[in-house]
Amino acid sequence: MFDTIKHNLHSLVDLLHQLSNQQYSKSCTALSDASIGKHYRHIIEIFGCLLEGYDEGLVNYDHRARNQTIETNSRIALQKLEWLTEEIERPNKNISIEQTLAGQTLLVESNYYRELLFNLDHSIHHQALIKVGVAEYDNILLDEDFGVAPSTISYRKQNAG
Repeated sequence: MFDTIKHNLHSLVDLLHQLSNQQYSKSCTALSDASIGKHYRHIIEIFGCLLEGYDEGLVNYDHRARNQTIETNSRIALQKLEWLTEEIERPNKNISIEQTLAGQTLLVESNYYRELLFNLDHSIHHQALIKVGVAEYDNILLDEDFGVAPSTISYRKQNAG
């Protein structure tokens, strides 16, 4: 699991090395005027939120920072991705997920590994959107599996030929 997550984070780093800061932070019509950087920020913050709540065992994804510097400065995003890659490998433990819906705060029991899988899946969803935004640039090379779920990659390999 950790190897898959780190590979996923490295694919984001690889893409960052190909994007100018202007391409990273520019609004994109295909992304409903969001930028590639906004999707990076979201990915970075959901993983970061999980790591920040790990010791206490309480995570609230709604309370993430929404740090606009991450979405406008690709160097900061790169630093955050490197930090995540270094910190992500931790032992499994029980974690409570706190979320407010319709004015009511809920606590749901989960664990670190389950939340990592959720974050990986969520990240891949945002990477698929990033792939749409990157399509307008001719100079970008993406791995064909960028933004594709591991189960889909496995299915394709099993049915190739």
